Amino acid sequence: MVQRKVTYRLYPTAAQLAALEHQRWVHCLLWNEGLAERRQAWSERQESLGFSAQCKRLTEWRTQSKLLRDINAQSEQVTLKRLDLAFQHFFRRIKNGETPGFPRFKPLHRFKGWGYKTHGDGWRLVTNERMKHGTLRLSGIGKVAIRGKPRTPGTPKTCELFCRNGRWYASVTLNCEPARQRGDTLGGLDWGLETFATVATPAGTETIDNPRYLARTLDEIRRVQRDISRKEEAARKASGKTRRFPVSNRLQRAYEHLRRLHRKVANQRHDFQHQTTARLVGQFAVLGLEALNIRTMTASGGQYKKGLNRSILDAAGGAFHQLLGYKAEEAGTWAMEAPTRHLKPSQTCHACGRQEKKSLGQRRHECPCGASCSRDENAARVLMNWAKQQLSGREPGRCVEGGKTESSPDDPARPVKRETHAIA
Repeated sequence: MVQRKVTYRLYPTAAQLAALEHQRWVHCLLWNEGLAERRQAWSERQESLGFSAQCKRLTEWRTQSKLLRDINAQSEQVTLKRLDLAFQHFFRRIKNGETPGFPRFKPLHRFKGWGYKTHGDGWRLVTNERMKHGTLRLSGIGKVAIRGKPRTPGTPKTCELFCRNGRWYASVTLNCEPARQRGDTLGGLDWGLETFATVATPAGTETIDNPRYLARTLDEIRRVQRDISRKEEAARKASGKTRRFPVSNRLQRAYEHLRRLHRKVANQRHDFQHQTTARLVGQFAVLGLEALNIRTMTASGGQYKKGLNRSILDAAGGAFHQLLGYKAEEAGTWAMEAPTRHLKPSQTCHACGRQEKKSLGQRRHECPCGASCSRDENAARVLMNWAKQQLSGREPGRCVEGGKTESSPDDPARPVKRETHAIA
């Protein structure tokens, strides 16, 4: 039994939409009040409040405030738990020498939503046996129509409500037993930008074209952004305010147009990656991948490298590997990330193993041993050879009871795991 998420879109009535916005405002108020109490306790008494102490205070607050009494108590505890997690991450970053990022007060537009941790307490999912569409019963709001369906039906466990670009969604965590069709081929995959992926198999290589969804829409996005800039400048001059100036109906429509464009690009990218990873898992039993650090790849370069950084983020290699990893786990196949700094797939010859440094602009691999192919094809073949070495003497892709691949906990070739964290 594992946990997977399904996201339903909510279709509230006008009254339900007002109730959703009201509850979001109350949870935002609770977050800010909890943060203020923690700061005050430390500044006045040098006392560090924890989650348990604030839950006790919440009981007192509910007796004094009708706003809090009208909201489900468990969902309010989840909001305080998220605040506690924010402080835990703050202290962890200090300990590791990272930028601390102290938890901050949130205005309503930066507070996306709230959550519930037990099905039946404040929320209930009402659907058919396939869990397709239906209604979501919410305390204080009523039955809200929803659309969506999970790939694998299961038992609802937790729920998170959030607002994105004016639309409301419910992300439900399910306990389920997913299963996928699995392949029986050995391969290596090199992710890139010129082509989205180059896949090597013992029979040859194939490429997956890079759809470049953002690049296709970039001209339209820039046009709308220029239009927004002109309207904002006119609003500033007319009101005499540089911040919190009145937003006209035309400016509001321009904002919505921009959000719609970005939402379309994100949906296209999401659909492409899901379909591609599902096809690869259905084709391969063993697939060698190159470990990627997208943050490092896009951390520098400034004006000179901004176009390349945008293309890297548009291709979303990190999300692609994550999707491929958990789908491989569901199918009981191998999805292995090679240590890039040690293996150096782009600089190593797939035929003889000789390493030679190449510039990023050098797109052909030519080796004195006679090997000649594209740079991406060479890297994919190196990753395929590495995956074969990791599984030497074993039967790759052989599954045991429960759909898991047979391996020990210390096995470097075990499937990449993807866990869904509980709210509480």
